Amino acid sequence: MSAERKTVRLSITGRVQGVWYRGWTVDQARTLGLDGWVRNRRDGSVEAAVSGPAGQVDELIALCRIGPAAAAVDRVQVTPESEPVAPGFHQKPTL
Repeated sequence: MSAERKTVRLSITGRVQGVWYRGWTVDQARTLGLDGWVRNRRDGSVEAAVSGPAGQVDELIALCRIGPAAAAVDRVQVTPESEPVAPGFHQKPTL
């Protein structure tokens, strides 16, 4: 695993609201030791900011392409992020 840190913003579309996607993302990110947050967007998508060792961030991105069992992910858009995120991983209110 690389010691390089990576921070990205994710935009996840598909059937990703009302299927425990945010709670699942929090669980996955915490298991991987990542920092950041996840929230629903009013447009029906889920947004997340994720920071940590590059290998673990990439692993979470791969998991987000699948999502929890009830989800049907159409797309995960990954954008490099320069803003730092607070330590820990939590769920934020809908925006």
